[in-house]
Amino acid sequence: GWREAVAAAAGALQAGGLVAVPTDTVYGVACLAQDSAAVRSIYSLKGRNGAKPLAICLGDVERLYRYCHVNVPDELLRDLLPGPVTVVLERSEELNKDLNPFTSLVGVRIPNHPFMRDLARACPGPLALTSANISSHGSTLSVLEFQDLWPQLSLVIDGGPIGDIQSPECRLGSTVVDLSVSGKFSIIRPGCALTPTVDILKKKYGLEPESS
Repeated sequence: GWREAVAAAAGALQAGGLVAVPTDTVYGVACLAQDSAAVRSIYSLKGRNGAKPLAICLGDVERLYRYCHVNVPDELLRDLLPGPVTVVLERSEELNKDLNPFTSLVGVRIPNHPFMRDLARACPGPLALTSANISSHGSTLSVLEFQDLWPQLSLVIDGGPIGDIQSPECRLGSTVVDLSVSGKFSIIRPGCALTPTVDILKKKYGLEPESS
């Protein structure tokens, strides 16, 4: 059942493994963010350029303060999270220096998915999370769509199909928004929740879009 799956996935992560997981947007691959060898494994799995940052995934908003310097109201974070949004903030000293060493920022995901939140709570530190696909290939909405990655994974958690497999909108992934500059926001990736995210930031909190 559920508890066994969470325990198995947490065990595989703590042993340094990579685990495929369902999220509220697309399938992801997770490892422990504080485990430098596991972070390197995720890059080689994806065939990904090391200059492309990984997000961290947490179970709850209050845990975010340990790994990030926050300069927006707590209520704003709670209006966006948990949900299909990645918020980009200034990273704190607590975060593994080998994770995205080329940037002072980090994206944070709290997926609105009960399995992911339970798994994140079951692990000692944040998870590093990326989409379950080879870099530059489409994102995946079922475990069969990333079969070619299975041999390199410690565990694959099959949460069934996510969203509508026929719908290109469902493959957009989370909306990525940079909130690291006080009073401003900039959209890094439009993703699947652009309109409601921008509405909250502009109308409710009066943040200004940063001119690119």
